[in-house]
Amino acid sequence: MDHDEPMVQAKALVKRFGEFEAVRGIDVQVKRGEAFGFLGPNGAGKSSTMRMIATVSPRSDGDLKVLGMDPSVDGPKIRARLGVVPQQDNLDTELTVRQNLQVYGRYFGLSRAHVKEKAGELLEFAQLSDRENAEVEALSGGMKRRLTIARSLVNDPELLLLDEPTTGLDPQARHLLWDRLFRLKANGVTLIITTHYMDEAEQLCDRLVVMDNGRIVAEGSPSGLIAKYSTREVLELRFPPGEAAPDLSRFAERVEVLADRALLYTPQGEATLERVHAEGHRPVSSLVRRSSLEDVFLRLTGRSLVE
Repeated sequence: MDHDEPMVQAKALVKRFGEFEAVRGIDVQVKRGEAFGFLGPNGAGKSSTMRMIATVSPRSDGDLKVLGMDPSVDGPKIRARLGVVPQQDNLDTELTVRQNLQVYGRYFGLSRAHVKEKAGELLEFAQLSDRENAEVEALSGGMKRRLTIARSLVNDPELLLLDEPTTGLDPQARHLLWDRLFRLKANGVTLIITTHYMDEAEQLCDRLVVMDNGRIVAEGSPSGLIAKYSTREVLELRFPPGEAAPDLSRFAERVEVLADRALLYTPQGEATLERVHAEGHRPVSSLVRRSSLEDVFLRLTGRSLVE
C-alpha cells in the first residue's frame, strides 16, 4: 500500500444484526502512525466497528478498506498484518506465559527459532520476563492484559486493534499499560482503541470519534473536542443537602444541575465563583477544574444509563 494511504478507510459503513442496525453509516479514516479512538457508551457500535476492521465480521453495507485492501476479498492477508487485543483475555490457561507467545506465533507460520527470540523480546516489553514459566492462572489481571497485548505483537503488526484495553484494571496497571502503548506508537505502530474511559482517550488518542447509537456524533483531537463542545473551565458548586440549587444560569454559558451539585461551564472559574459569592449565594463547597473529555462525552451522549 502507498505510505500516505490511510490504514483504515470506511465510507457509509453499516453493520446489521437482523433488523437491528448496530453501525449506521459511519465514515472513518485512520492515518498511519496515529493513535485513533472510538469513544462511546455501551451499545454505541464501537465493538461492531472494530470487528469489521479486524475482518472477523463482514460489513452489511458501505465501503471498507484496511491496509489498502478489501476485507471481504483479502481477509487472510489483512489478518496476517494485524494485531488484535480482544475485550476479554482469551489466553490458553494450560500453557505457561512463554508458551502462550510461542504457540500463537506458530499460527503465523513463523519459524521456531524466530518465535523463541520474539517471545523473549515481548516478555521484556511486557515486563513479564521473571514470570515466563508461570502458569497463566497465577497472573494478576494487569499481567494477563500485558501478556494478551504481547501476544498480539508476535507477528510485528502494522496496525494494532485494542478493544477496551484496561477495563477492570487498577490505576497502577492501567498506567503501566499506557506506557507500553506509548512505546508501540513511538515505534511506528498504528493504534485503534475503543474505550469508555475518558482519561484513557485523552491520554492515548491523537484523534477520536465519539459514537452514540451507531452513529458518529463528533470527531477531532481531545483538545479540539473540548474547545468545540465545552468551556475552558468548569465550576462545581455543592449546596446543603436537601436544599435546591438556586438559579445560576446568568453566571455561565451553560449550567447543569445534578442531584448533588451544579456544574457551571465558564472560561474563568475563579471569576465566576467570585460573582456567585458577590450575589449572596453560599455553596458548602466549590471546585474549579479544567474541562475534560468527560464533559464533552456527557454533553454529546447524555447522562442517562444505556443498558
